[in-house]
Amino acid sequence: MMGRAPGIVVIGASAGGVEAIRFLAAALPPDFAAAVLVVLHIGAHRSVLPWLLNQKGPLPARHPGNGDPIRPGHIYVAPPDHHLLVEPGRVHLTRGPRENWVRPAIDPLFRSAAQAYGSGVVGVVLTGGLNDGTAGLFEIKRRGGVAVVQDPNDAASPDMPRSALKHVVVDHCLPLSEIAALLAEFAVGGSLGAMARIGEE
Repeated sequence: MMGRAPGIVVIGASAGGVEAIRFLAAALPPDFAAAVLVVLHIGAHRSVLPWLLNQKGPLPARHPGNGDPIRPGHIYVAPPDHHLLVEPGRVHLTRGPRENWVRPAIDPLFRSAAQAYGSGVVGVVLTGGLNDGTAGLFEIKRRGGVAVVQDPNDAASPDMPRSALKHVVVDHCLPLSEIAALLAEFAVGGSLGAMARIGEE
């Protein structure tokens, strides 16, 4: 089942994350061959992030409903006050306990993606405070996926990237502009399983 699953990219961000995620979405090509799932720390507040991403980039973005299928070339943004989880082929929304003091949180998305897709996952930790995303990125790496972290010197808030770098043997630590290029290079016309293998070289 793992070999047949499409590759997915999971992205987590907090402070400064709106602009970082908009930049990445704008840089992805129209034929991007992976699904993208995004958690931004918004709590229960109304989110217009899907609308912003639709204005900036070529891939359709939306808040998914519980049980919606995961489709390559689409961006799924965690809705307010819900953790965004991944099951094989679909998303699952839950109002489970806050993690790292927030809901939605990054770690639940990353952990579930690692469990569902193994080496077909690329996890990306962007700008943000504290350490959400570190434990989930560790799990992605442990299950054979690729760990990507924004260079703390390039991040509006460097704490999350620094925490990830301290606790996870990452495959790539790059400025935001180079993360977009990396994702585009390896996820056009193929699955992210190839990118996972590249990360291990």
